Amino acid sequence: MEFFLPFQIQSYPFTISYSDKILFIGSCFSEEIGNKLKELKFNILQNPNGILYDPLSITDSLFSYIENKPFDEENLFELNGLWHSWKHHSSFSAPDKNSVLEKINASQSAAHAFLKEAKVLIITLGSAFSYQIKESKKHVANCHKATAAIFQKRLLAIDEIASEFLSVLAALKNFNSDLKIIFTVSPVKHVRDGVVENNRSKARLIEVSHSVCEQKHDAFYFPSYELVTDVLRDYRFYRSDLVHPSETAINFVFERFYDSFLNDEEKKISKKIEDILKAVNHKPFAKESKAHQKFITMQLKKIYEIEEEHPFLDLSKEKKYFIQQAINVC
Repeated sequence: MEFFLPFQIQSYPFTISYSDKILFIGSCFSEEIGNKLKELKFNILQNPNGILYDPLSITDSLFSYIENKPFDEENLFELNGLWHSWKHHSSFSAPDKNSVLEKINASQSAAHAFLKEAKVLIITLGSAFSYQIKESKKHVANCHKATAAIFQKRLLAIDEIASEFLSVLAALKNFNSDLKIIFTVSPVKHVRDGVVENNRSKARLIEVSHSVCEQKHDAFYFPSYELVTDVLRDYRFYRSDLVHPSETAINFVFERFYDSFLNDEEKKISKKIEDILKAVNHKPFAKESKAHQKFITMQLKKIYEIEEEHPFLDLSKEKKYFIQQAINVC
């Protein structure tokens, strides 16, 4: 008896290695997957503008990283005692205007440099609904809790979204000819838009992703949305809000991503790192015991061996933890 719908993920013509730079951009679900790679010590940069949901916000930010044009005071506005950018998440907002600009421009410069050398760009689309300011007609990435009356909400057309992505992918190709792009659609349900509207939105994002990938040889689709909605397809794989996938579902998607894009050598390295991380979380019964001190020595030896074999990996945090344990005993 089958309890899961059989589903074969396509094979991809490239793999991701520890020496690669990987840029994640898009919805909160992209950060869930990105965080898991980051925990395993992959070279990750996530959402330099903060979490973004709609296609226009994502393409705008990518063009901005390529151009690396500094933001100035005219790009900010004040609301409820804070300075904000319509192009950035509220995590950039602050009472001091200069500190906001400094943070935004530092993030953009870092994204520009990182994207120039990146091997993979992973785009996670959340919603096809877009917001623009009625008076100026400017598109916004975040409404910053401004009154809804000043915004116009619309469902982007498939052709419009596809045109924007084809344009930015052409610019990315000129900026970094080696870059591979992975499109995926977030399984997070945007129920505030309405259940029917959410499904219309997701359908457009899926269609656009496939359309763009069919036209670009260096763009590929990974089925995050389908893995949750068509393979797991049960509310027990969602959190209590029935909107966000549970940790089990996130792990399920990540394992499929891991199997799809990592070769055997990278999996061996990640397994060693995973063992180190488990050792960090190990709670000893007696820190001063010979057994625990032997355990510490073994973990440090593993770390030194990994650092020697793979000097680009940063295990300084874990190494410091075990050294301090040994020092504290003395």
